[in-house]
Amino acid sequence: MPNYDYKCETCGHVFEVFQKMSDDKLTDCPEGGCAGNVRRLLGAGAGVIFKGSGFYETDNRSKSYSDGAKGDSGKSSGSSESKSASKSKES
Repeated sequence: MPNYDYKCETCGHVFEVFQKMSDDKLTDCPEGGCAGNVRRLLGAGAGVIFKGSGFYETDNRSKSYSDGAKGDSGKSSGSSESKSASKSKES
């Protein structure tokens, strides 16, 4: 549920209300003794919050690390293939 900012057209009172998007807009000023109409102000909106990893530059690995990982993955897949080939020969 978002926060909405309102301003009274009569007394100038600015206030914030936490309400559902489906709720009706407020019409009356909550200040005591003021019966003025209020107008909803344009807000900046909510900030975007990213959770998890991978959203920041520091979350990425260095190029040398990535290159080394690629080299290791080629070696490990070759050894697993040779293991599976030797198992099939035994059967």
